[in-house]
Amino acid sequence: MTVHHHYWQGSFIGDEEAGRRLADLPAVVEAALATVLETETVLAACDALATALRDPAHPVRAKLAAHLPAGEDPAVLAELGGLLGRRELTRKLRRELGSATPERLNRADPRETVYEAWAPVGLVAHIAPGNAATVAPLSVVEGLLAGNVNILKTSSSDTLLTQHLMAELAALDPSGALAARIVVLRFPSSRQEWLRLMCAPADAVAVWGGEGAVEGVASHVPAGCRLVEWGHRISFAYLTGDAWSDPLTLGALADDVCLHEQQACSSPQVVYLDTEDEGEVFAFAERFAAVLAARPPAVAAASAAEPDPAEAAELTTTELMARLEEHLGLTRVFAAPDGSWRVMADTRSPLTASPLHRSVWVKPLPRKRLIATLRPMRRYLQTAGLAGSRTDIAELSRTALAAGVTRVTPVGAMLESYAGEPHDGVYALQRYSRRVAVQADPDRFATTACLDDLARPVVLPPPTGPLLGKEDVQELGRQVARADAELYFRSGGSTGAPALSIFSYDDYDTQMHAAARGLLAAGYDPVGDRTANLFYCGGMYGSFISFFSVLERLGGVQLPLSAGPDHRATAQALIDHGADTLFGMPSYLWQLLHAEADALRAYGGLRKVFYGGEHFTQEQQRTLKDTFGIETVRSITYGSTDLGPLGYQCTESSGGVHHLHADLHTMEVLDLAEDRPVAAGETGRLVFTTHARRGQRLGRYVIGDLGREVPGRCPCGRHAPRFELRGRTGDVMRVATYFLNHRRFLALAEERGGHRGELQIRLDGTDARERLTVRVERSGPTDPERLREVFLTGYPELRSAVTERLLDLVVEAVDGASLDRSPTSGKLLAVVDTRH
Repeated sequence: MTVHHHYWQGSFIGDEEAGRRLADLPAVVEAALATVLETETVLAACDALATALRDPAHPVRAKLAAHLPAGEDPAVLAELGGLLGRRELTRKLRRELGSATPERLNRADPRETVYEAWAPVGLVAHIAPGNAATVAPLSVVEGLLAGNVNILKTSSSDTLLTQHLMAELAALDPSGALAARIVVLRFPSSRQEWLRLMCAPADAVAVWGGEGAVEGVASHVPAGCRLVEWGHRISFAYLTGDAWSDPLTLGALADDVCLHEQQACSSPQVVYLDTEDEGEVFAFAERFAAVLAARPPAVAAASAAEPDPAEAAELTTTELMARLEEHLGLTRVFAAPDGSWRVMADTRSPLTASPLHRSVWVKPLPRKRLIATLRPMRRYLQTAGLAGSRTDIAELSRTALAAGVTRVTPVGAMLESYAGEPHDGVYALQRYSRRVAVQADPDRFATTACLDDLARPVVLPPPTGPLLGKEDVQELGRQVARADAELYFRSGGSTGAPALSIFSYDDYDTQMHAAARGLLAAGYDPVGDRTANLFYCGGMYGSFISFFSVLERLGGVQLPLSAGPDHRATAQALIDHGADTLFGMPSYLWQLLHAEADALRAYGGLRKVFYGGEHFTQEQQRTLKDTFGIETVRSITYGSTDLGPLGYQCTESSGGVHHLHADLHTMEVLDLAEDRPVAAGETGRLVFTTHARRGQRLGRYVIGDLGREVPGRCPCGRHAPRFELRGRTGDVMRVATYFLNHRRFLALAEERGGHRGELQIRLDGTDARERLTVRVERSGPTDPERLREVFLTGYPELRSAVTERLLDLVVEAVDGASLDRSPTSGKLLAVVDTRH
C-alpha cells in the first residue's frame, strides 16, 4: 500500500502530487488569505483536540499514539494536550498580542478613530527539527493563532505524527478555515528544490536547529522575509558563596542537570561560582560530583538517554582533554566509572559548551567580571539559574540580562516554563504577525468601535450540546476551577433568588471591552460626556462595578455616585460637577429625576441617559426628552450577570432592538414550547452560547428572555445580527386558565390610557377566586377606573376571565416608592406572585 507522507489542506497526498502543488503555492496562499480566520475557530479546535489528547481512552489519542517515535512515552500526547487547552492558548494570546481576539481592528485609544490590530504576515514556512515530537505541531499552532497560512517541513526520519495531529485539528473545524491554512511535508533537507519552493513565497521562515540548520535554510529566504531562528542555546547556573554550601541548592542543581539529560536549551552546562578562589571551585566540584553520583541512572527508554556514536566520541574527547590539563593545574575531573556523569572543574572563566548527558563544567566568575566574560557569547545565551540571597538575586538578574541572558530562574527551576513565556527573548506570535493601523474620519466613524463590524460578519463555531437552564448554569459555576474563580457576582434577584456568577479576570476584561465598544456604538462620547454612574452598588451586585470598569476602559469622565436614597444630594452632585450623562436603572433614574425635577430642570445640563437592567417605555422616554431636555435615551447594554454583555444598541436602534455581541456569543431563537428554531421573525426563547470564556463553558443557555431576530442589515452598516427583546418568560402569567402578558398591560396603559409611569402586577389567591392587581405609579392625571376599562376593552383574554368570574381585576395608583423592587439591584419587579 502506498503511504502518503504529506498532508495538504485536508488531504493526505504522495510525492508527485505534493511536487505539483508546491509549484502553485503562491496561488494557494492567496486563496486561503482571502478568507477570514477567527481566533475563536483556532481556540475551539485546539481545545477539543486537547481534551482528546488528555484522555487515555479517547480514540483520537490511540490513533495518534501509533505514530509516536519508537520508545516515545505516550504521555507526551497528554503533555501536548496540556499546552493546547483554551486556558493556555488564551493566556498566550493575551500576553503576546494583548487580546484574545487580536485580529479585530479595534480602537487603539477609545477617544480616537484610529484602529489597530495584529495581522498575519501571510505565509509562515516552518523547518522543524528531527526527534522533537511536539515542536512541529506547536509551531504550526502558533502560526494559526496569528492567522497565517502554514507550510511545515518535517525530517524524512520523522514519523507521520505531525501530519495526523494537524489532520485531527483541522477535522475539528467544520468551517474548513484551519485546513486551508495547514500544509505538512516530509522530505530530506537534501531536497533543495522543495525547500526553495517552500520558502520563495514565504513572509516568515521559522527554523528550529543549530547554526548548520539555519545556514542551510537562509540561502532560500527571499529579501524582506523574516528569518525566525529558534536555534540551540547555552544556559548556566550562577551560585553565590552562601548558596553553593547549601545541600538543598546542590540537590536542586542536580535536578536541572538530570532532567532531560541536559538536552533542553535551558539545561545548565556550566556552573559559575561567585569567586576567584580556585580551591573553592575544586572543592565544590567534588561535593557536587557526590550529589550526581547519588542520582538514579537515566531512563533507558528516553530518546536522549543514550548518546549516539558522535556524541559518545565528544564525551570521551572532552573528558580526556580535561584530564590532560589536570597536569597543568588548570582542571580537575570527577567522573562516574561507567561514564554516566562527569563534573569538570576549570580555573578559566570563559563559557565552554558541555558535551551534555550529565556533563557539567564548574568555573569561577566573580560578579564584577560577569558581563565582560559572558557578553561575547550573548547570541547563544538563554537561561541563568541563580542561587543567592534576595538582594543577590535582584542584582545578579539585572547583570545577567545585561550580559545577554533572556531568562532568569531559580536553581532547580531552569527547565520550568509558564504559559505565554517569551522564547529566546521574543514572543513567537509577534514574530508571526504585523501590527497594522487604519485612521478614519472622526465625524463619520465617531460611533464605530470596531472597523470589522462594518466589513464582515463574525463566524463562530455553531452551538452544540443540550440546553441549559439557570440551575444547570449554577451547577457549572460550582465546578469552576479555583484558578478561574477570581471574581464573584450575584444577580439582582428580580426573577427569583439571587444567583452566583463566577469569572476569571481575563473573561471579565474581555466582556468590559465588549461593553465599552457597544457603548460607543450607542452614541457615548468618551471625550465630551461627563458621566454619573448611578447603578446600584454593594452586595456583590455587578452593575456599578462593571460600568465603572467600562468607563475606565473608555477613558471617560466619571462621577461614581451609585444609586442612593438621598436624591437631593445626588442631584446637587450632578449640578456641582457638571454631569450631562446618566448611567443607571430606569426605575431609579425615573425616581431621581421626578424627585428633583425643579432643580434638574433649572440646571438644564442633562443631555444623555444610558439605562440597563430594565426598559424605559416610549412614553417615559418622551417625558425625559420633553420635561428634562434629554436628547439621547438609549440602552447601555443588554446582558445578564452570568453571561455578561450580550447585545448593544447603535444610534439606529430603538426600543428593545439590539445588535448581538457576535464576537463573544452566538444566539438561537427557539419555540416557546418545543426545542426547535422558530420561523424567521417570530418571537421565541432567546438562547445564547458564550465562546469567549476561559473559566467555564456556557453553551445554549436559555436565559429566560423572549425575543425575535430582526431581519436585514442594520442602517448603521454593522453586520452583527439584530434581535428585539419581547419581555421575559416570567412576564407571561398563567392566571385563571389564561396566559396574560405584563408587556400587554404596559402597552395598553401607555397607548390608550396615557400612562407614563411605572406599572407592576400583583397576583394573589383568595378564597373565591384569583385577584390581579395592576399597580400604577401615580403620575399626572392617573385615573385607575379609566385604566381598568382600557385593560378590559383592549385585552380580550383578561375580559373573558373577569366576565366568567374567574378573576378579580383591581387597578390602583400608588407612589413609585411603594412598588416592590429587588433589594439588590433596585429593579422594579414586573410581576409579584404571592399565590401558593
